[in-house]
This record gives sequence, structure tokens and C-alpha cells, in this order.
Amino acid sequence: MNVFVTGASGLIGGTVAMRLLAAGHTVTGLTRDHTKAAALAGLGIEPVVGTLDDAGVLAGQAARADAVVNAADSDHRPAVETLVAALAGTGKALIHTSGSSIVATGTTGERSDEVFTEDVLDSGWVPAHPLRTARLDIDRLVLSAAGRDVRSAVLCSSLVYGRGRGLGRDSVLIAALVGQARAGGVVRHVGAGANLWSNVHVDDLADLYLLALEKSPPGTFYFVEGGEESFGAMAGAIARSLGLPGPRSWDPDAPDNVWNHEFARHALGSNSRVRATRARDLLGWRPRHRSITAWLAAADLA
Repeated sequence: MNVFVTGASGLIGGTVAMRLLAAGHTVTGLTRDHTKAAALAGLGIEPVVGTLDDAGVLAGQAARADAVVNAADSDHRPAVETLVAALAGTGKALIHTSGSSIVATGTTGERSDEVFTEDVLDSGWVPAHPLRTARLDIDRLVLSAAGRDVRSAVLCSSLVYGRGRGLGRDSVLIAALVGQARAGGVVRHVGAGANLWSNVHVDDLADLYLLALEKSPPGTFYFVEGGEESFGAMAGAIARSLGLPGPRSWDPDAPDNVWNHEFARHALGSNSRVRATRARDLLGWRPRHRSITAWLAAADLA
């Protein structure tokens, strides 16, 4: 199978691309950077230089491929519209990458007991934050493509950890915590750090993309998680890995703001608790990695 992967130089797209190659598939990868294109070619990925705004490139590659994995940007609606239109009537697979921040609750680092399953999309539920609503609308657009003879699926990942297998190596949220710790000499979390996020190792995530490409029914939404942990515990594991004191509580409203205020509250200070019921029951997915704190404590983060 020839699979067109957007975001092929990123953490998720790059690792998925390498997993597909290992399974015997051929991969064409979209990247914006000519230097990264050469590096992708060195990994065995056929590079295509372009952006998600290049509708002709996206449509052409989708028509040429046997399946498409969109792993570049969960919030780029025009790209999704282009891919759906190009694949309509073909029966080909379109696997779209979303993120579990769509169900994030709270902003202060306190724990929430609210846990979401895939049924939330069938309940008429609407996120409180407009950016999350826009992302969910894109997810629903992908799922509705099943009615246009596209074997569409949405993989809605929780916090991704582990080292990428391709060019992209680091998780955005973990990199933010580590970068702040290196700069300030102490690891910080928002508020009490009791807020919980489900998480998944990038290798387990890549396995699920392969399973979804092989056998996901059309129009199926999947949460993706292999466990969950508090930001306070993650910060503690980072401190141990870096040999730093901490972690310490931090108020996003304090004058010494070390992160973007919105990012601190709505990402680092929120809860995002999901359960990957369909991935396990429908596709037989069995994540092998269960502890983000064990990985962080043992990882070379310095």
C-alpha cells in the first residue's frame, strides 16, 4: 500500500511513516522544508515539498495514494476539506489526527473526575472553548466523509510521549516542561499539579495507525490512551531525570510568566481524561507502554 502522510517530519507523522515502512508499505511524506525533504528521502520516505495550503499538491497526492494519514495539523480545516473531496467515491482510507484537548476541563491545575469515552461525539456535547469546538467540527467533518465513500477515521490522541522514530523527536507538552526547567533551573507545574492527562507512547500510537489503516470501519472515532498521570507527577519525574530540585507550583497570572498564558492554563493546567475503548475492542489494539513517569525518569532529557 502506498500511503500519503502529511506532517511526515513531525513526531507523530514521522513515527507513523517509519512504522508503515517497517510493515512493508511505501510512504510519500509532505514537508514544508527542502532540507527535511532530503532527510526524509534518506529514511526511505518519498518527499513532497508543500504546505497544507497547497490544495493541488494535497489533492494530487491523495489521488495517487492508496490511503492518506493527515498528521500535520488537527486544526487546518481547508486541508481536510481538500483531502475529503479528493478521496470521495474511492473507498480509500483517510486517517485524521486530532487531540484530546477537545475534552480538556479546568485551567488551574486541580483534578477533575470527568472521564470521556468515544460516545461523547454522539451526545450532542459541545466544548466550552471555541478553539476546541472548531477542532471537533473538523473531526465530525472527517467522520461524515464515510457517507461519501471514504473509509475515514479520527485518532484523537492524548498526551504523546517517547522519542519519535523519524525526524520529529519530542512531544510539545513535555518539551515545554523540559525547556522551562532547563531555563529556570527548577521544574514547575501549574497550581497544585493535580490535573490529570491521559497519555500514550508514540510507538503504541503508530501501531494503532497501522491497525486503523488495515481494518477500521468507515466513520469511526477513537480516543487514544495507554494510561494517565498528573502533571505534578510528570514534573517530578522530569526533575529526577534532569537532576533538578522541584517540582514547584506556579501561577500563570504571576509576573514571572514562563509560558504563554493561554497555553499554561488550557494545556498545562487542564485535565484531559479519556478512554480508548474502541481501539482496544474494535481493532484489538494493545499498548505496550503504561507509565509516562517511568519513561521520563529514565529518559535522557538533558
